[in-house]
Amino acid sequence: MKIKIIYPSWPKLNRQTEFHLPPHGPVCFAAAIPDDVEISFYDENIQPVDFDEKADIVAFSVMLTCQIPRAWELADRFRKQGVPVIFGGIGTMLHSEETMLHADAVFLGEAEGRFEEVINDVRNNKLKKVYNYLNDFPDMNLIGPARRSILNRKLYNYRGVQMVDLVHASRGCRFNCFPCCTPFLGGRKFRARAIDAVVRELEQLDNNRLFFVDNSLAQDDEWEKELFRALIPLKKKWISHPIKDDDEILDLAAEAGCWYVYQAVFDTSDHIRRRVKRLKERGIGVEGTIILGMDDHDEDYIKRLVDFLLEIELDLAEFTILTPFPHTPIRADLEKQKRILHNDWLHYTGAEVVFQPAKMSVDALQKMFFYAWDTFYRDCSQNLQMAKLFLKVIEKEKADGTYKGSRLRRGRWSLKDK
Repeated sequence: MKIKIIYPSWPKLNRQTEFHLPPHGPVCFAAAIPDDVEISFYDENIQPVDFDEKADIVAFSVMLTCQIPRAWELADRFRKQGVPVIFGGIGTMLHSEETMLHADAVFLGEAEGRFEEVINDVRNNKLKKVYNYLNDFPDMNLIGPARRSILNRKLYNYRGVQMVDLVHASRGCRFNCFPCCTPFLGGRKFRARAIDAVVRELEQLDNNRLFFVDNSLAQDDEWEKELFRALIPLKKKWISHPIKDDDEILDLAAEAGCWYVYQAVFDTSDHIRRRVKRLKERGIGVEGTIILGMDDHDEDYIKRLVDFLLEIELDLAEFTILTPFPHTPIRADLEKQKRILHNDWLHYTGAEVVFQPAKMSVDALQKMFFYAWDTFYRDCSQNLQMAKLFLKVIEKEKADGTYKGSRLRRGRWSLKDK
């Protein structure tokens, strides 16, 4: 039996440097497929889909809302060819009812320990319309190493540099942030993988640079400290979402190889200034994630916010426009206030205004989005800032003897992007 996994393309964030990381969802899903099933994989962001290759079923792994329209388009074509189609992944869970119109089956929830049932149903021509495991989470001990052998890894190099591998040490999130759908998808209970299982997976990876895609590592202090202590001997260099702002944890993170973190910057407070400063004092870079279009934002506020980001010397900044994705608290609020302009999911990219702002016109917010990107990177492009971060990690690797001779083409990178 053969299954073809497709990761559809999507419109990239306007103004952001385009590069492609090895996707995490498809390789985790592939690990849940029985070993006797042949797998082919297409990441449409980096390679065309082969419609002629034979397969018993096509599985779409969908992460983003703006990715789902393309997935539907591809699925319709395969179904016209008589090939059954199943959908899974975060994007499918957010858009399950619409997706059923384009699928023979949808799989909702986490696949570990459950997908053998689907394979048996395919073999017996008894595929169900819905496999619903939402809020029915698998035993975390079933989550093994991701099946990265399905990837054509060279296609993910950027200018000769091997990009980070995505890994995870936990699922779920105890927080309930207004723009986030994680509580709907993964539940509000923090679910940690066994740390020795995480370490074994990282030891198998032929890549010294990682990205922990956990929603937040700052969910359990003792677990976070134990994880960082376990990472120290590996000498990996890694990126993550927020870590706890605590002296002991920050010191351990730096010792464990924390390269840089994503830090939400939601105001111009001393709290944010201090938090960024404490990270940078430990040699940890900071990429700010900034949502524009909050109800207290007007044009002057956004200008002051960008000035603040330059003043605290963020290494990188990623600006997005507030976007009311399905199953988020902010969408519920904006729906009640009748401020959502449309549900054309292709435009839910984070770079387009799809709701009525409180203190600006739609056009003004769109203009300020471009202002923020252009002003923050006016003296040094995002591409060059990225190169600087890579040079920093090379310095760290040389210092601890883990540098493997990256082929970073420094001259071309800087000449092109200054």
